[in-house]
Amino acid sequence: MKIVVLDGHALSPGDLSWEGLRAIGELQVFDRTAEDQIVARAHDAEIVLTNKTELSAQTLRQLKKTRYIGVLATGYDVVDVQAARELGISVTNIPTYGTVSVAQFTFALLLELCHHVGLHSEATRAGEWSRSPDFSFWKTPLIELAGKTIGIVGMGQIGRRVAELAVAFEMQVVGADEVKRPVPAWPGFRWYEVDELLANSDVVSLHCPLLPQTRGIINSKSLARMKPTAFLINTSRGPLVVEQDLADALDAGRLAGAAVDVLSSEPPSPDNPLLRAKNCIVTPHLAWATKEARTRLLETAIANLRAFLDGHPINVVNQVRD
Repeated sequence: MKIVVLDGHALSPGDLSWEGLRAIGELQVFDRTAEDQIVARAHDAEIVLTNKTELSAQTLRQLKKTRYIGVLATGYDVVDVQAARELGISVTNIPTYGTVSVAQFTFALLLELCHHVGLHSEATRAGEWSRSPDFSFWKTPLIELAGKTIGIVGMGQIGRRVAELAVAFEMQVVGADEVKRPVPAWPGFRWYEVDELLANSDVVSLHCPLLPQTRGIINSKSLARMKPTAFLINTSRGPLVVEQDLADALDAGRLAGAAVDVLSSEPPSPDNPLLRAKNCIVTPHLAWATKEARTRLLETAIANLRAFLDGHPINVVNQVRD
């Protein structure tokens, strides 16, 4: 049985071991695979693993031997799951490996917006503190989170973990989700529709999947509902945000700041408007990438594959009928 990993460098740039997969079958790991290389590399593989290499219906139809695709991520929009189902190919994902790391990174972004630690560190290293007549100085307003309201769009595993951290910072938590599952007894928690959440939040954090109904959920109209003092954070999927609309709002002072770890195209083109927008932090899609999280991801990917081969598949996102 042949196993092909199409873009292994994303998961392990050399610090994790592939031996768990190698023990299952003949393994071939490619660091990266371009679209026109997919079929040549995976045409004889029964098992294909991908992180961000897209597998379209057209590509899947050419993978005659493939019967299992493991997505090395939580989001699985890189695979045409309907086409895979029709072709009898099972698709699995890794649902919870990054919960702690992404929530932690969400607060790293939020705290940077509040305190601009990097800016003040660089100013100090450049001698500005040494030249200051005072014992303390700051270059931007500094913001305390206690008492502020954080609105979380998407109250799944990551959204709830972010809520727990927010409560520890004495923030008020409100949430929006199509499925309103019971939540812990967070003080003052309320469910809102998205429009209400935007209007009532000091911080809006996106943790929803990319679906037709969530694509472009943050746009000029929705941004106009937000407080001009509010922050927007996106650690979910880039296309949730209409980037030009967000850049326009930031540049016009209609929004105090934004921090995004994801963009509509990754890596971004040099003319992406958020790369030049005022008060906008952009990081290179690394919220998920702690070694601890990547280790959990790989372990789960191996468990998913073993369960499939044993006839008891888990984490299947496109149930295939026998």
